Amino acid sequence: MSIMEYVTHVRVLMMMDNKMLPKIIIHNSISIDGSLTRFEPHMGLHYQIAGNYKPDAHLIGSNTIKKGIELYEDGIPPEEKKDFEKQKRRKNQPYWIIIDTHGKLKGLLHMCRRFEFCKDVIVFVSEKTPKTYLNYLNERNYDYHIVGKKQVNLKKGLEILYKKYQAKTILTDTGRILGNILINKGLVSEISLLIHPVIVGNKSYNIFSDVNKNLKLKLIKKEILENNFIWLVYTVENKNSAWDEI
Repeated sequence: MSIMEYVTHVRVLMMMDNKMLPKIIIHNSISIDGSLTRFEPHMGLHYQIAGNYKPDAHLIGSNTIKKGIELYEDGIPPEEKKDFEKQKRRKNQPYWIIIDTHGKLKGLLHMCRRFEFCKDVIVFVSEKTPKTYLNYLNERNYDYHIVGKKQVNLKKGLEILYKKYQAKTILTDTGRILGNILINKGLVSEISLLIHPVIVGNKSYNIFSDVNKNLKLKLIKKEILENNFIWLVYTVENKNSAWDEI
């Protein structure tokens, strides 16, 4: 087999493989200079756009969830009996998928279960995840999947979401870390950016600073919204095939 024949063969296998994976969309609110933080995002527009995608699931990192819960003004209430039971989800309500290798959300997940727009979560962990955290998930009837040895293997996790939960479209509006990992592993199909009319400057927390390759993008949507906000949507043209663990 020649080099060109081998490359063609690999590309065909990759295309067949990708058909069994959900479409992943990154959606973030950023400043003109690409910062994710140090400005006040327009949450109304942000979630209006996110909702329009009608995703089957939201993919969220444990750090994002933890920070959000810890901002709860009245503190974190203790668990009650109902927090140990699965909650009934509305028809077509997106799943919340959380990557939590280190068990950072032990003692906190009931806050997700109580949240009207969540109700329940699916957790991805690894073989190195503390057993105490797995017991915590078992006792409270959370769906969880061990995918990966030391860290979560994203490809295996996405295959489970596609096959078991029929998740064909996944939206992630989490922070830089998970978003950049997804891009570096060639898993992102689309990038949606709500650009705010503000410059953060030298304190910028850049959205793509950990991306390790040049991405070729195609602009498929541009829209000027209220108060000088701009919404841009790109498809990713050159995915790679790095399927290793996080």
